[in-house]
Amino acid sequence: MGSEKENSMTVFDSFSIRRHYDEEKGTWYFSVVDIVAALTEQKDFQTARKYWNKLKERLNKEGNQSVTNCHQLKLSASDGKKYLTDVADVETILRLVQSVPSPKAEPIKLWLAKVGYERIEEINNPENALNRSREYWQRQGRSEKWIQQRMTGQETRNKLTDYWKESGVEKGDEFAFLTNVIHQEWSGISVKEHKNLKGLKTQNLRDHMSEAELIFTALAELSTRQIAETENAKGVEENAKAGKKGGKIAKDARLQLESKTGKSVVTGQNFLPKSPEPKKLKGEGKK
Repeated sequence: MGSEKENSMTVFDSFSIRRHYDEEKGTWYFSVVDIVAALTEQKDFQTARKYWNKLKERLNKEGNQSVTNCHQLKLSASDGKKYLTDVADVETILRLVQSVPSPKAEPIKLWLAKVGYERIEEINNPENALNRSREYWQRQGRSEKWIQQRMTGQETRNKLTDYWKESGVEKGDEFAFLTNVIHQEWSGISVKEHKNLKGLKTQNLRDHMSEAELIFTALAELSTRQIAETENAKGVEENAKAGKKGGKIAKDARLQLESKTGKSVVTGQNFLPKSPEPKKLKGEGKK
């Protein structure tokens, strides 16, 4: 899905695994602590982090090269901020997996191999990535109308980020800053505030937007790109000004719609799985 691939997330069983794709090296890097959490079936991040720190100490004492081959990249955390995180490529992760006694070791090896193969497929045939995303959303029960809007919006987004790259904007923090400028302008709240409203942590906000939110996001980004192209915007500052103007176009349209319907376009609606009903203890409810 274009630039979102560079810092994205995938899922093994019910565990979210943060990852980064290095375009120049053609390599996926995975968050080691996330892999450890999946291996140890530990949902608490701090406990998984402590396990990884102790494992690192042991491997270093043994002279194991796996730790040396780990790198650090800034990845998004549950609070929405980016922190330096230990990451490793598939080969190194496979070696680390062998150091953790876990019934999940073999399944995660197969999963890692599959992830790498899918990326090769996507490079050779980008349509595979689109089809895979469509199938994922269908399994989650999204309507065809929503899926089409999500994919159309992503195409609009990719054209905007392509322009940013060509106009001297750096990927990562600068992309995030400009995205937030546009979002704040059209919606009235920041990306982080919008995620909080929906009860999201590390999930992709766009994957939890309503059809209307997707449409207004796309309108804001389309307007921003066309204004930036017209003004020949260069760098972060000039593109931020274009973002404010593009976002305002979508904001004005949003306010008009809301005045006619009496309903807010920005909502707390999400597609998170419903929490199961808590199990009752034996004898609970009996007098």
